[in-house]
Amino acid sequence: MKAKERMRRILDDMTEMFPDAHCELRHSNPFELTIAVLLSAQCTDETVNRVTESLFQKYKKPEDYIAVPLEELEQDIRRIGLFRSKASNIQKLCHLVIDKYGGDVPREHEQLTELPGVGRKTANVVVSNAFGVPAIAVDTHVERVSKRLSIAKPDDSVLEVEKKLMKLVPREEWTQTHHTLIFFGRYHCKAQQPKCEICPLLDICKEGARRMKPAASSRVSKKTATGSKAKAKQG
Repeated sequence: MKAKERMRRILDDMTEMFPDAHCELRHSNPFELTIAVLLSAQCTDETVNRVTESLFQKYKKPEDYIAVPLEELEQDIRRIGLFRSKASNIQKLCHLVIDKYGGDVPREHEQLTELPGVGRKTANVVVSNAFGVPAIAVDTHVERVSKRLSIAKPDDSVLEVEKKLMKLVPREEWTQTHHTLIFFGRYHCKAQQPKCEICPLLDICKEGARRMKPAASSRVSKKTATGSKAKAKQG
């Protein structure tokens, strides 16, 4: 099976499992999405959504975030990991958005990555979900799934994973592929205890086959032990 055919099989099976895969960070505009993605680094979307539910009611625009002392913003997001550095980056980001872009989050990828706390992944999420520009953001789920399914090599960097996915997936599908891979990694191919035994991709997943061997060996061992006990009783 050629690489693109294999990728097609992977995406079709994942899409059948998660047809409604989407961005789970709640937001109502590009600025809110940027803040939400910034907060999501090393933190679950679920936790971010709990924090932004009240945060986005208190802070509507960049000016609101810099109108309060840093310590107050820190307390507002203290349930988020690395909340101190993230609060500092949010205020710096807001100053730059106001001074350089008139209060609006820029639409260009290069401009977004100039903002404090915004890396390549965050910029990809914003341009694709807020502005409709095809992009594949490689987060921990996308990276894990890509490497387990041998789409990328184990030692590939995040950028290398992104480039390989972009090469294998049609450009118009990049954004949806990002969501589909995240859902598959978050709810099925988890970091701990992936559901290999019921995975439709097990036949083309070396990692899954490797993980299933101990289970198969265990079943054989138990069967052998049971047989030995039965023979002993007969003897």
